[in-house]
Amino acid sequence: MPVTAACPIVVRAAERERVKKMAYGHKTEHRMRMRARVVLHAARGRSNARIARETGLHLDTVRTWRDRFAQQGLPGLTDRKRTGRPPTFSPLQATQVKALACQLPAESGVPLSRWSVPELAREVVAREIAFAVSISTVRRWLHQDAIKPWQHRSWIFITDRDFQVKAERVLDLYARTWDGQPLGADEYVISADEKTSIQARCCCHPTLAPGRARAMRVNHTYGRGGALAYLAAYDVHCAKVFGHCEKTTGIDPFMNLVAQVMSQEPYASAKRVFWIVDNGSSHRGQKAADRLSAAFPNAVMVHTPVHASWRNQVEVYFSVVQRKVVSPNDFTDLPQVGDRLRAFEDRYNATAQPFQWKFTTSDLDDLLAKLDRHTTDHQEESCGALAA
Repeated sequence: MPVTAACPIVVRAAERERVKKMAYGHKTEHRMRMRARVVLHAARGRSNARIARETGLHLDTVRTWRDRFAQQGLPGLTDRKRTGRPPTFSPLQATQVKALACQLPAESGVPLSRWSVPELAREVVAREIAFAVSISTVRRWLHQDAIKPWQHRSWIFITDRDFQVKAERVLDLYARTWDGQPLGADEYVISADEKTSIQARCCCHPTLAPGRARAMRVNHTYGRGGALAYLAAYDVHCAKVFGHCEKTTGIDPFMNLVAQVMSQEPYASAKRVFWIVDNGSSHRGQKAADRLSAAFPNAVMVHTPVHASWRNQVEVYFSVVQRKVVSPNDFTDLPQVGDRLRAFEDRYNATAQPFQWKFTTSDLDDLLAKLDRHTTDHQEESCGALAA
């Protein structure tokens, strides 16, 4: 039988550089590199048999890519779309698994607090949604919609009837406003609270410093050396901290903190000093406000809403203390804890900048409107379920 002549290949100047880069580029896939080399050999007028010998490819493979390039050019060197293996699971089954992941296990009578991927795969088979399903398949389905039933977050209902009024009052102070009027240069805002039960845990073995490819090592076993409370007052706009340690919290320790701040300038002669506090037992209610104003007439106590101490900026400072001073906890005794806290306070004040507080009254209105819509929708769903 006569031998079919190979298709002549002509590589245009615009394509030659791309083909060469494809044939000899270090980041080119091997399959694409070999196809490009077939084209370059064919462009030199070599036969398919010779190209097969020089590249180590099968003769039919050389003939295929030579013909594809002759007919389609560079796009012909890419793989054609394939139908692939038929899907094992239907879209309905994937949707049913996602719906199951969005239900609490208790609603199905399963004695679990939350779903894990292996438990979901097991429940899918038990409910006969699928005859068998792998853990990786369930994980891939959940990943498509970012469903993570093994995670949880805590939240709380708003119980303070005056939540919005109290919250706006605090946020206005952070923006240097009170009753719609800007604060004067001789008016200050102090955020105060207590960090309770800072323990002195003396590790049974010395803490090892970090090294190359090794983290700091802290011994797990320790002896208890007691606990103390750290009271701090934070000037919101000057970024200055005043603090001291007490054996416990209470009215007297808190008033000692107030006296520590109000007995020095510029607060002693200020027109007004606003003290933002939460609803802790040592400064709760109108009695605490009256007690403060009786001791210092220019001091005004402002309470955050109930269960909203996160609006108190001193809590941000306490989080810094927790990360940089208290953790990991390895102190020989309580005096060492107090000395470390006082030293860190001086270090912090030397370089501190005011916190970039971005939550404004407008954000508060948007949040409350969102919660109101959520509550309304939930009530409507509950009424509908009862009616059914």
